[in-house]
Amino acid sequence: MPFVETHTGANLHYEDVGAGPVVILVHGMFGTARTHFDATIHHLSQHYRVIGPSLRGYGLSTPKPRDFPPDFYQRDAEDVLALMDALAIESAHVVGYSDGGEAALIAAGLQPERFRTLTTIGAVGYFGPQMRPAVQRMYPVDWVSDEARALHDIDNPTPMVMQWIRSMKMMIDLGGAQSLPFAENITCPVLMLLGEQDTLNPAAYAQVFLDRVRDGRLQLFPGGHAVHDHHPDVFMRTLEAFLE
Repeated sequence: MPFVETHTGANLHYEDVGAGPVVILVHGMFGTARTHFDATIHHLSQHYRVIGPSLRGYGLSTPKPRDFPPDFYQRDAEDVLALMDALAIESAHVVGYSDGGEAALIAAGLQPERFRTLTTIGAVGYFGPQMRPAVQRMYPVDWVSDEARALHDIDNPTPMVMQWIRSMKMMIDLGGAQSLPFAENITCPVLMLLGEQDTLNPAAYAQVFLDRVRDGRLQLFPGGHAVHDHHPDVFMRTLEAFLE
């Protein structure tokens, strides 16, 4: 199992499968590359080198416990870029899901020359007031499975989720521009994938972000948040066409 020590202070476990152009998969909350992208890894690794880190505090990565300070998206973005440094990856296609998509948007704005394409799933880049009730509905924390607790070494997920909720509400109340300042820096094509019934991520908010990038488009799918799980065949065809 490969690990890499980054200059940002994270020791990241990562998947490294296949050969060819590099695709980096950035998972979401309470996930790892394998739990959120297993089928994607299988398909893409036939033509690409797929790198799937577990973000700090998740899975086997450290430091633990996972926490959510107000700048956690930028911290995760800097960890992804540090992973690329440590593995000598000059540029890559990047796919980010949920929280991982938000971090990927920031990373692409911080170092745009390193991104060949950027695909996000269930991420919008702008946190408007409509998101606040959906964020609050993450409590009570009865949705975290026993498997997730074991995977991430969590005895009680409630304090962790409450910290995420507090930080998200803080970002929303401060104007929701967590990623927007970086949007105009992004030079690669951007594809945002959203479920039409994703209650946390309104399509109108994704468009606010896309209006600030040079080459971006939004594609909607029936259903909710995890469109790559709900519509795997259409998702893979869409992603592979975009990467090519």
